[in-house]
Amino acid sequence: MIIKNLQLHNFRNYKNQSINFDKNLNVLIGQNAQGKTNLIEAVNFCCIGKSHRTSKDKELITFGQEQAKIKVTAQKKVGDKTVEIYLSKNDKKVIRINNLSILKIGELFGHINSVFFSPEDLKLVKESPADRRRFIDIDISQMSKLYFYNLLRYEKVLAQRNKLLKNSFDSNQAMRGLDVWNEQLAQVGAKIIFERIKFVEHLNTLAHKVHLFITDNQEELTLTYTGLQGESVDAIYRKLFENLQQSIDKDLSLGYTSVGPHRDDIKIVINGIDIRNYGSQGQQRTTALSLKLAELEIFKDEIGEYPILLLDDVLSELDDKRCQKLLESVQNVQTILTGTSFDYDFPATKFMIKQGNITKIQ
Repeated sequence: MIIKNLQLHNFRNYKNQSINFDKNLNVLIGQNAQGKTNLIEAVNFCCIGKSHRTSKDKELITFGQEQAKIKVTAQKKVGDKTVEIYLSKNDKKVIRINNLSILKIGELFGHINSVFFSPEDLKLVKESPADRRRFIDIDISQMSKLYFYNLLRYEKVLAQRNKLLKNSFDSNQAMRGLDVWNEQLAQVGAKIIFERIKFVEHLNTLAHKVHLFITDNQEELTLTYTGLQGESVDAIYRKLFENLQQSIDKDLSLGYTSVGPHRDDIKIVINGIDIRNYGSQGQQRTTALSLKLAELEIFKDEIGEYPILLLDDVLSELDDKRCQKLLESVQNVQTILTGTSFDYDFPATKFMIKQGNITKIQ
């Protein structure tokens, strides 16, 4: 899978720009605030339908303009795929895939896949469990629309259960309604947990190999899903339903649901030490890098081709040795990388980005 072309109209600081990418390494070079990140944000937006920088689509439209358009043309094993997204100050965004409009954002997942890596992702290891859950959910959703819709369903049921917990004046009143929500929450939550367990097991195998490569066989990385365990969806459902029933009194006092996949996490261990709390900054950065590189291999295993790798100013956060290891690892993956310079002895197609203008460097 490769991105052949990106077209932008009134997107961020781009009035009208088009860029043709090489199938291997593409480097976007420029000073800060010139629009490098905006380009890979646009590519990622066409993959998952939202920005990693803002939840408000209107902020993506050039200041003073009413509408914006992003168009990405990708080449896949099954043929070319075109994704167009139209943004408006006054209307909902419109997404078209091969000229056909889609009605739900979930229908976008899987058409063009990407792995996005920015300096913020280097904090993936030490930040909150919510960040690690989001990391899992975005990946699985790109490979499974059903998983994405189960997430949406879970969030709706969870909101209803929490509303009942907050508004109930006594446990008897709550019990009459909670049985229904517990049943629904356990059913959809079990499906989410089961898929997450499989994903983390796969991720663990691949990240372990990648981490050994990056650290010259000095560190062994182990990932474990922390939450309810089970060999089947039914087994997890029974455990989750029981836990929800048993937590009613506690949840009533808290005013929210204290158990379920929305509370789960990934345990990250290097050489027997949980580095979420005790790892050095260097270990945490290297682990985040290993997770992202392992993502590439998961996509390759699951869908038969690599996704697009988007690297936003990541090399500046790594030492030279790890930068070399990173570039070696992605030689067979189309990569779009941003930075203020690029001084590495790797073949690359380079573009100069200056004030929203793109110039190919000969």
